Amino acid sequence: MTRTSRALQQRAGAALFARVAGPDATAVRARIHDTPGPRWFEPGSAIHRVHGDASMFVGGLRALLLQSLHPLAMAAVAAHSGYRGDPWGRLQRTSTFIAVTTFGTVDDAEAAVSVVRAVHERVRGAAPDGRAYAASDPDLLRWVHVAEADSFLDAHQRYGARPLDPAGCDEYVAQIGTVARRLGVVDPPSTLADLRATLEAYRPELAPSAAADDAARFLLVDPPIPWFARPGFAALARAAVASMPPWSAPLLRSAGPAVGRRRPATAGGRVTTSFIRWALDPA
Repeated sequence: MTRTSRALQQRAGAALFARVAGPDATAVRARIHDTPGPRWFEPGSAIHRVHGDASMFVGGLRALLLQSLHPLAMAAVAAHSGYRGDPWGRLQRTSTFIAVTTFGTVDDAEAAVSVVRAVHERVRGAAPDGRAYAASDPDLLRWVHVAEADSFLDAHQRYGARPLDPAGCDEYVAQIGTVARRLGVVDPPSTLADLRATLEAYRPELAPSAAADDAARFLLVDPPIPWFARPGFAALARAAVASMPPWSAPLLRSAGPAVGRRRPATAGGRVTTSFIRWALDPA
């Protein structure tokens, strides 16, 4: 690698890392990875491979879109998350939580889980149709978990540097389920087959909503992205939408026609995730 390309890589990586992980990203990364102590997961395990890969950029977008299809979960997000007023702060908090629980010490991971559980206890309200919701509801927690696990794994298998074999997929589902259980999820799936069956079982509870449409437009049509980064973000968004389950098209009204259009979206997703992987290469 030439000195110029190395400098470009460092600048791109630093800018991207700071945007995703926050202004103190380097210090936070050092604390997560360098603090001595036992971890929940061994180095090289399936959850390390999935959560440490650039494919998470696609998986995260897909997870948000999929989660929004549950009207009660989306009502809670719309009323309490503040994603419009502070989208980058929300992203940074989420990415830090995933990093801490995946790579951090047991003490730090347990502290992060305690913070999130305390927040969930305060998030209560009513959806537009009058139904009550609570973020601590085990059924809603399970939906959020299943949507994330399915999305992160789906994106990794499509765009990851080293896709998992069937045993690795089962290992990933079981490992991410251990975090979910600590967050209050009852009986999270433990295999890929369980995950797919659980996702299918939620379909009767899913429906389109104005709040989900608004969130999709915010993510896909007018995201808070600088102009120079929009082409790359658009490629990630197209990859996320194209990988959504085919049955979600009628529910995801803002992007329904694009669901399942995989070929062009896959090419753009591969190029963009490859660039992100190169930019964030610690070497």
